[in-house]
Amino acid sequence: MAKHVAARPDGLKANQVKDIYSVSNCISDDFADYINFWKHNGYWLFDSPEIIRSVAKEHSIDIINARLFFYEIYEYEYDEDEKSWNPFVPESSFETHVIQPVTKKLEGYDVVSFYVHTSPECSPLSCNSLASEIETNEHCLLPTFEKAKDLLEQGKFANSEPGSYRIFAVYSVQWP
Repeated sequence: MAKHVAARPDGLKANQVKDIYSVSNCISDDFADYINFWKHNGYWLFDSPEIIRSVAKEHSIDIINARLFFYEIYEYEYDEDEKSWNPFVPESSFETHVIQPVTKKLEGYDVVSFYVHTSPECSPLSCNSLASEIETNEHCLLPTFEKAKDLLEQGKFANSEPGSYRIFAVYSVQWP
């Protein structure tokens, strides 16, 4: 995904956070309202930077200042009501052939709500200001997968957003 990274909003009382690398587009916007172009994959993201560039060019979208991110999604989602991890797969009506970047830098882990079970919705660490209560890094991300999983199971994200939660590893990537 290509995103316009936003600085920490004034309302987020987490001084360690300087900017928002969240998967959601609530604070750091995606490069476009891309779903209407129907070029995304079954994870409702993109298989490669080339597809993002193609969409941007075709629709005259400026991505010069957009940062590129690569996400790895844990194959289970957490159902807060049932207190259980349930498998999920990409939407089968979309082709999904993710191309791994040659180099990537792990920035941290994000927890994202999926009420509708399609595209990423909210990242409670930033969208609901949970980073004011939960220690994150400078990009408003958790340091480890285990920490994200433990916090979900401990109920630290309870009642922040409706729906299931998915854990994403967030990597920064250079544009090819």
